[in-house]
Amino acid sequence: MGLAALAIFYGPRTKTNLLFFTICVFGSFLYIDILFAFNARSAKTALWVSRTAHFFIVYAFPVYIHFFHTYLNISGRKWLIRGAYAHAFFLMCLTPTPFFIESMQKHYFGYFPTAGTLYFFSGLAVFFAILYVLILLVNAIRKETNSFHKNRLKYLFAGFGIMGLMNVLNVFPIYGYSVYPIGNLSFFPLILFAVGLFKHDLLDTGIFIKKSLIYSILTALLTCLYALIIIMADKVFKNFNFSDSIYFPICFFLLIAFVFGPLKSKIQVVIDRIFFKGKYDYQKTIKRVSQLIVSVLDYEEIGKLLMDTVVDTMKVRHYALFLWDTSGSSFINFSSRGKPIDQGRPILINTETPVIKFMKNHRQPVMSKDLKQKISSPEIPDVLKDMDRLGAEIILPMIFEENLNGFIVLGEKLSGDLFTHEDMDLLETLAGQSSLAVENARSYKSLNDLKENLEKKVEERTIDLKHALSEKERTQEMLIRSESLAAIGQLVAGVAHELNNPLTTVTSLVQATIEDIEQWDEQKPLDPDLIDDLKYADKELGRAKSIVASLLGLSRQTQTYSEAVSINSVVKDALRIMHNQYKHHGLEIVENYDRNLPDIQGNFANLGQVALNIIQNAIQSVIHNKGVIYLDTWFDPDKRRVVFSCKDTGPGIPESIRQDIFKPFFTTKEVGQGTGLGLYICHEIVRKHGGTLKLRDSDGPGTVFEVTLPINGKS
Repeated sequence: MGLAALAIFYGPRTKTNLLFFTICVFGSFLYIDILFAFNARSAKTALWVSRTAHFFIVYAFPVYIHFFHTYLNISGRKWLIRGAYAHAFFLMCLTPTPFFIESMQKHYFGYFPTAGTLYFFSGLAVFFAILYVLILLVNAIRKETNSFHKNRLKYLFAGFGIMGLMNVLNVFPIYGYSVYPIGNLSFFPLILFAVGLFKHDLLDTGIFIKKSLIYSILTALLTCLYALIIIMADKVFKNFNFSDSIYFPICFFLLIAFVFGPLKSKIQVVIDRIFFKGKYDYQKTIKRVSQLIVSVLDYEEIGKLLMDTVVDTMKVRHYALFLWDTSGSSFINFSSRGKPIDQGRPILINTETPVIKFMKNHRQPVMSKDLKQKISSPEIPDVLKDMDRLGAEIILPMIFEENLNGFIVLGEKLSGDLFTHEDMDLLETLAGQSSLAVENARSYKSLNDLKENLEKKVEERTIDLKHALSEKERTQEMLIRSESLAAIGQLVAGVAHELNNPLTTVTSLVQATIEDIEQWDEQKPLDPDLIDDLKYADKELGRAKSIVASLLGLSRQTQTYSEAVSINSVVKDALRIMHNQYKHHGLEIVENYDRNLPDIQGNFANLGQVALNIIQNAIQSVIHNKGVIYLDTWFDPDKRRVVFSCKDTGPGIPESIRQDIFKPFFTTKEVGQGTGLGLYICHEIVRKHGGTLKLRDSDGPGTVFEVTLPINGKS
């Protein structure tokens, strides 16, 4: 029943999973029948329970065949499935009669059904169903070339196939032989099937076995074993004086200390070898290589280091590294190992191919397994074709500064195991580090070329060096501007919504006013409501104008730091265009601005980015608990500095990470929800203005960010 619940609640509602769920339910009826029969006090009760259970159990073998036909994509032989269901219906009609189960026989293990005259038809059907399915599985395993799919089929054969065969052997006690029902031991292959279910995701549930869960089950089993030994020892030694002596608990203490402790440790080692083979070793290796690879400045060495590390640690069937060809518009196969890419000649992948477009759009690893579950999307089939051509199970994009520098192609693992979440986390880290290493290598190669031609092209090198320095400064400025525009872009939808309300109202009022004016009789006095409508329209247009002005002010990109900037206006504009983000969440914003605050010399848009980022972080920290945000500005006459403070009542920032919050790429948000550049860029902007951005201690819960700026601009 646990497997049935897992399939129906965690797996996709596919036909395969529904059939698997049905098999598990019928199997539960079978074991409930055996449980009641073994423990029934009378043959009459046991007979009633057994006939009732078999009323449903007879459908197990047609569903069994149907499941494997669906799982193995066998489209033909529908007549066989229909015939099996028809045969099961015939047997169902017999189950309440003595023709199916004649009576209950008392064995040493309890009551068990005795076959009726026509039970032979049921046993024969089940036998042929199991034999047929086992033959199907053997043929499928023999023909399958993909290691991953072959492993799944092997677990199905060893689990569900053998379990069915063991249940067939229950025919011996049914025909009067006092042999313990072998089918009662079918939980052994079922356990093996459950291992495959988690380890190889047999039903595409996306649930993988966890080490902590296995250890918990192991501890529980050993505890039960210990309790069983105590109970048995108590029964064996209860007539002996030894059980009352002090040596009895001492012996059990020694048993636990010297037997159960080492036994548990050895079993854990075996479990690690089976389920987590080599994981911790290759994690350390990849982390070490990801740190080392950034310092490598040679393409060949980067490619070889990547290839050796991934192939040797992940044990993949094949690997390929594609890098952007700066001389063309394609990606070239830089290094590879294994088929089908290792062909002794370069392979070019055009930027217009579906898989490249998919990576550029989604900017995340492309997994063949995940794509097959989304096959209904129109772009997926073409992407899968490209992946099949490359023999790829996973493609890892190498992205640097929003550009796709290359990608890593990985085939399936030699073991046939799935790539786990831990594997993907490490591989994504390695891909990111590799992208940076490639960029470093390209920069180094350019500088090295300049160095080799130093004597002949001193003037040219000087010009290029200046250009490189200029490019560096421009890149830094572009980073600030792109982050600013990204922040503004995130707010555009909200601003559009804010503008839509007043503009819609004004449009309606103006149209109504036009109609009234067209129908106005000059002999009659002007309707006062008409004037009120126009005044209200003017007010709404003014509100729309202020929103647009705020947005334009904060998105305006200039390089000057000498314009007069009102910090109060900066904060108000930022708050105004973010209104749509918090207005429906019930949080409170308390504004306390110094009306006599002097202007400072700086860049309005850049300071607006600082205010936007700080206020947005505060909103995100209190939005779920409807907290309060305090925005304050004041003037420090002693230091001649303007101060802006943002305090929230959120959970606050832990002491352990406070020293890292202004570092680039440091973020506590989930992957894909933050770049870790927000506070870093804010810090850089404030620094360029000669000011400081600090995290202050709060009197209570929450966070306080304080921006201090000199009124005379840069200092």
